[in-house]
Amino acid sequence: MTFRGWPVEALEFYEGLAADNSKTYWTKHLEFYEQRVRGPMVELLAALKPEFGPGKIFRPYRDVRFSKDKSPYKTHLGAWLSAGGYLQLSADGLAAGSGCYQMDAGQLERYRRAVADERTGTELTAVIAGIERAGIGVRGHGSLKTAPRGFPKDHPRVELLRHKGLTTWQEWPPAAWLGTAAAQKRIVGFLRGSLPLRHWLDENVGPQTAI
Repeated sequence: MTFRGWPVEALEFYEGLAADNSKTYWTKHLEFYEQRVRGPMVELLAALKPEFGPGKIFRPYRDVRFSKDKSPYKTHLGAWLSAGGYLQLSADGLAAGSGCYQMDAGQLERYRRAVADERTGTELTAVIAGIERAGIGVRGHGSLKTAPRGFPKDHPRVELLRHKGLTTWQEWPPAAWLGTAAAQKRIVGFLRGSLPLRHWLDENVGPQTAI
């Protein structure tokens, strides 16, 4: 299998799904989804595996148990890489992320301690600045409105202390290159450019706490 990008019809598929999120639409287009939407993602994950580890595609079905929105299908295709990384295809184009979106209690404690520390906190500030200079965004998630308990509100890195998750993120709107192997090159460039944050998180935050 060789990844050659997604056809423009793959994005149109998600436009149609957003307009008619029903089993009727899904069943009618299931063969197209498997071959022209999910199929290229399988090929891309296989191409990325040697450098970024095996990947897994998320199920297309929404968990509607606790949602007022009972639409059964996700309007995007998502996948993750074991070595760190998230990929997403939708009507809006291609997107990718890397890092830790939602830290558990143990990770969050280690993260805050590392951010507050002068050496590791300064390292993180430099890492973020370097990534952003390369044109990749860095986003905080689940951020508090103020400094977490036990940390001064005037801490020089209070903005970072407020986050409960930290990731890189990049979006590419629909363009002709999305239908070519150039899409893989963009993803690889993003993942490599995100490695400094990934390494900082691995060294200072670590994996989720075992339950």
